[in-house]
Amino acid sequence: MANYKDIINSCREKRGGIIEAFHALQAEYNYIPQDALVEAARVFGVSEAQAYGVATFYSYLSVENRGKYIIRMCESAPCHVAGADAVIRAIENYLDIKVGETTADGKFTIELCECIGQCQATPVITINSQPVFNVTPEKVPEILDACK
Repeated sequence: MANYKDIINSCREKRGGIIEAFHALQAEYNYIPQDALVEAARVFGVSEAQAYGVATFYSYLSVENRGKYIIRMCESAPCHVAGADAVIRAIENYLDIKVGETTADGKFTIELCECIGQCQATPVITINSQPVFNVTPEKVPEILDACK
């Protein structure tokens, strides 16, 4: 695993460097660690509060430790009408956690998100940003077992 200081410094000269650094940190750690937030604030010359504000403004970024597999359920109207509520309940039941939580083994985190842009194949979830189309409660075990 790359050192967070090296990741941040590699973005130092880039336009929008702090956002680039946060995306790179997220790619490496699956979240932005507190120490990395403090370091980014120092490197980019902003307050820790401003760095935190940037990191929490974008729904894709997280300052909370998350699972290896981040399951995001689209909660837009087309997915909702197509049965997203039943799918999210099936995911919660299968993993024995609720939205916003991470499994005890650190493998899965469930989050809600806005439109994924795949309304032709609803309901849609993403697993680590990869879309899974036409999800039904019955498909949930097979989909999640493929991650194990």
